[in-house]
Amino acid sequence: MSASAPSGGTRRADAQRNRERILQAARDLVHEPGELKLNAVAKACGIGQGTLYRHFPTREDLLVEVYRHEVEELVAAAPRLLETHRPLDALAAWFDRVAAYARVKRDVFAAVEAATWRDLAAHSLGPIGEAVELLLAAGRSAGSVRADAEARDVIVLISWLSRLDDAELDARGPRLLSILVDGLRAHRP
Repeated sequence: MSASAPSGGTRRADAQRNRERILQAARDLVHEPGELKLNAVAKACGIGQGTLYRHFPTREDLLVEVYRHEVEELVAAAPRLLETHRPLDALAAWFDRVAAYARVKRDVFAAVEAATWRDLAAHSLGPIGEAVELLLAAGRSAGSVRADAEARDVIVLISWLSRLDDAELDARGPRLLSILVDGLRAHRP
């Protein structure tokens, strides 16, 4: 479904840089009104259309990879945050990252076929759930997250983010995520 590195090999450094630039440009442009145009992506990152098509033969291939890349970054953020923050603070910082992910998810899912977005959602649920559980387990271990909080609870509660338009996400997102963090906080007797 997605164009990826040649099997068994690694990309040249310049090819990898081009790929990253393409993904970043597409991530930025997917928020723009109207359909994401591949020529606009190529222009935004200063490469030729041939280079873009070598990495992503179709618009859907590009959008799928933008989403998968976003999921990978979201999941990778959880352990990094636990290295530098107390567990509940790491969870709150991760929720800030979830808001950015929700924006990309909403825009990508709106742009791809229904069968593709269902596959993407199924693909991301496991890794995101594991990241949430890592953060919750660290918080439970530190005594800062309530013992009955489960990853699926958090997934259900944050799922609304991808349903909000940008203005509402900007206006309500931080406050609502703060309320969620407060609800996950362990209550001290």
